[in-house]
Amino acid sequence: MENKLLKRIVIDSEIMLGKAVIKGTRLPVEIIVEKVAYGQTVDDIKVDYPFLKDDDIKASLLYAAKQLSHEEVYNV
Repeated sequence: MENKLLKRIVIDSEIMLGKAVIKGTRLPVEIIVEKVAYGQTVDDIKVDYPFLKDDDIKASLLYAAKQLSHEEVYNV
């Protein structure tokens, strides 16, 4: 399931300067994650972007979580 979701996210230097986007769109993952952070529901987001599927939103959140899991933390 994880790989299936992550295949919905693409990174292409020719699209949005190489930012992670929903496959087949120019919609950056960061916009989806930010909307969720501000309290928008899946249905709210789909009103703004009717071409999105539920799995696109799930994929965006999973992608963000995976990116953060690679974050290195150093004691200062």
